[in-house]
Amino acid sequence: MAHDYFAGDPRTNHERMVAGDLYIADDPEIERRARRAVALADAYHRAVVADDAGARGLLAELLGTLGEEAFVKPPLFVDYGENIHIGPRTFANYNLTALDVAPITIGADCQIGPGVQLLTPTHPVEPGPRRDKLEAALPITIGDNVWLGGGVVVCPGVTIGDNTVVGAGAVVTRDLPANVVAVGNPARVVREI
Repeated sequence: MAHDYFAGDPRTNHERMVAGDLYIADDPEIERRARRAVALADAYHRAVVADDAGARGLLAELLGTLGEEAFVKPPLFVDYGENIHIGPRTFANYNLTALDVAPITIGADCQIGPGVQLLTPTHPVEPGPRRDKLEAALPITIGDNVWLGGGVVVCPGVTIGDNTVVGAGAVVTRDLPANVVAVGNPARVVREI
């Protein structure tokens, strides 16, 4: 790295990451948490395949919060898991990718289609800092009773209001209000509910 981006900042990269500031993912604590998440996600997947009664416990150990009767069909892909909070009775279908560098909060009674991506990481637009592997993240918040169709991508910093439906394949780059249907890339509101 040609430039010392953190001169005078005594924090570790993990501490910077948790604070929501720019960091570089070369911290031993970051790596430990990421390895833990991969192992737990794999164990959860295997337990579901084996119809093991302990599967839910593994998912609860992986996630920050797992609401009553919430279910995630494996495979599930996460950065850390611990920053994901899923409300009661929410269902997530196959291949949820939830990159939880920042918190991802999913409300109650949501339906998450297959192949949905919830992406909190951000990277600098400027080529130098990006080449030097700087990154940060912005939280994602999904309200209650939201339906994300298959293949929806939710970008960093987005909030989706209660009861909103996002059509399959949409890319949500900005906040969506409650009680609307949104489609497209970028997602736009097409009608109220």
